[in-house]
Amino acid sequence: MSVTERIEQLIAPAVEGMGFSIVRVQLSGGDRLRLQVMAERQDGQAMVVDDCADLSRAISAILDVEDPIVEAYTLEVSSPGIDRPLVRLRDFERYAGHEARIETNVSVSGHRRFRGRVLGVEGDVVRVSVEGEDIAVPFSAISKAKLVLTEELLGMSEGRQGR
Repeated sequence: MSVTERIEQLIAPAVEGMGFSIVRVQLSGGDRLRLQVMAERQDGQAMVVDDCADLSRAISAILDVEDPIVEAYTLEVSSPGIDRPLVRLRDFERYAGHEARIETNVSVSGHRRFRGRVLGVEGDVVRVSVEGEDIAVPFSAISKAKLVLTEELLGMSEGRQGR
């Protein structure tokens, strides 16, 4: 189990108990490590600064006790934003119909980078329409993916904030 998987396992019960879902846990940096915890509200409302502050305090308390990172690090808690990363298969299901940028760690249909409309998920395969061609991208091959900021996505976000 990687350090980030361990951290997610440690903090998930508290984060979910507070009414949030973890989008991504990422550890980066060279001399000074940065632990980024990206979360969203389970009720679909927009994250506010107080949400991030509350999560940061709760996560810090857990990590201070469990101490999964040996080196010094900075904790950053944030929302995924409108053009959010697509990290799990359920993200591709949830955002089917929206445009995304996808990078793979192996060549798929002769390419490693795609920009197209997410069609959905079939088993462990993400289906994407790129310039009218339906491409099957194995989820295990995806190294990075995120939504593309479009008018449609902005409209969806505005509708969610108005709930």
